[in-house]
Amino acid sequence: MVTRRQFIQTAAGAAVAGNVVGPAAAGERPTLKRGEKRPNILIFMTDQQQAATVLPKHPCRTPNLERFAAQGVTFTNAFCPAPHCCPSRASFMSGLYPSRHGIFNNVETNTAIHADLNPGVVLFSEELRDAGYNLIYTGKWHVSRNIGPEDRGWDTLGIKKAAFSDRRREPEFWQAPKSEMEENHPRRRGELLRPGWGNMLLYGSRPAKGPKGYEGTGDYRTVQRGLEGLKKLAAGDQPWCLFVGVTGPHDSYVIPEPFAKMYDPKSVALPPNFADMLADKPRIYQRMRHQYYGQLSDDEVRESIAHYWGYCSMEDALFGLVLDALEATGEADNTMVVYCSDHGDYVGAHGLYCKGVPCFREAYNVPTIIRWPHGIANPGRRVEAFVSHTDFAPTFLETAGVKARMERSGRSLLAWLRGEAPSGWRDALFTQLNGVELYYTQRSVMTKRYKYVYNGFDFDEMYDLEKDPHETVNLAFPDFARLRRPNGKEGLVNTSDVPWPPLSAELEKERRDLLRRMWTFAREHDDQIFNSYYTVAMAPIGPALAM
Repeated sequence: MVTRRQFIQTAAGAAVAGNVVGPAAAGERPTLKRGEKRPNILIFMTDQQQAATVLPKHPCRTPNLERFAAQGVTFTNAFCPAPHCCPSRASFMSGLYPSRHGIFNNVETNTAIHADLNPGVVLFSEELRDAGYNLIYTGKWHVSRNIGPEDRGWDTLGIKKAAFSDRRREPEFWQAPKSEMEENHPRRRGELLRPGWGNMLLYGSRPAKGPKGYEGTGDYRTVQRGLEGLKKLAAGDQPWCLFVGVTGPHDSYVIPEPFAKMYDPKSVALPPNFADMLADKPRIYQRMRHQYYGQLSDDEVRESIAHYWGYCSMEDALFGLVLDALEATGEADNTMVVYCSDHGDYVGAHGLYCKGVPCFREAYNVPTIIRWPHGIANPGRRVEAFVSHTDFAPTFLETAGVKARMERSGRSLLAWLRGEAPSGWRDALFTQLNGVELYYTQRSVMTKRYKYVYNGFDFDEMYDLEKDPHETVNLAFPDFARLRRPNGKEGLVNTSDVPWPPLSAELEKERRDLLRRMWTFAREHDDQIFNSYYTVAMAPIGPALAM
């Protein structure tokens, strides 16, 4: 076992068999035509986009992505390691899980577990810069509080990382509350009442500025800076990497009118798991739904979904500007373009919104489409293998022919792009959550058939994804009626000889296998969840038996 201290000292994490690309596995430089420079890399990352919105049969209209996917490869089972911006973006940049890179929650708050990356963590951008790549970053960072992209190999066109300031996080802000924070404030359509906190407008529209409607948005300005950077990079002689990080379709879904009116709410179907009242799920899930989102009528839920889709369509239009500009440079054929997001959004699934503690697919599954004309076989394919945010850094390094300086948790996706099935590819997906501003210890493991969620703060969850793909029936929720003593006396059955709660023999076998995987992954990734004290050792089967 490699400890965290050893990892930091050597800048090399523990290797997970079949799941690591290191110096010896970084791959050879792709074959280039005479006079052609090494491949360029262009990354377009949205914020809080549900993976389903980019699939062909989804009602959300994304014509640029549709054409883009026909020229590339779509990974339908791509997942982030945590449903928050900071840990997910840190994993994308480093190729490591949160337990390795150190970022677990919002780095800009006083409750950040770590405000900056662990010492010794190297981002792919630093390795590309050292290998002769020119890099430009525009848009959202949110990887580290005190270290910006300009400190990790990127040129930001003279724009330094802006210091984040939100007075609402400070006690003094609340001493003179505004009128909308008072009780009995009338609720507007699409608004959530939050006495003493300030009401939140979940969705809405605003006047368009410009002929296309998006010209007055911050994301348009981000894209324009990205196009400026693209022009500068393409004029040079070196290979390049450009990152364009927009902030949509992040809540609140208040968007310009052309996109806000793009979808008729009456034609929007409620999510298939909307009727899930979460009675067999952790209480914090229930509280989120009923305390806030339960204020919305069914029609308002449909309206919110329509606005969210409009937001995604706007991001698609902005992505189209980037694709057109790339084509104009003449370098599209030799450029790997990645469209992805940091995490998803519930958008009414299970009656929830945004992201956070609930461990359902909608917040973890992210859109991932890659196009690279010189490196893709049989474009237009969909790959259903499990893909992680940790796979991107190894992919970019192998694409550039750069030998990695440290081992990473993920593996390069280039073999999938070539139409090959890599040997030993992962058959399970893992997540790591330690909460946001409030702390919750949660780990999950998912195979193609089952998903198990270890909640250190409440009952665990287990779903049969084959029979219950929308995760509505928690198989691990205790049936208290069944647990009564056989003789009818009060009290629960003695569970000293079986894990609690008791499951059927078939499910117990699956639970043990999933927990074995979870504990093995935790050990190999130096996760800090092995404390055996009474009040924290809540997994039904501990590491000694599972491993």
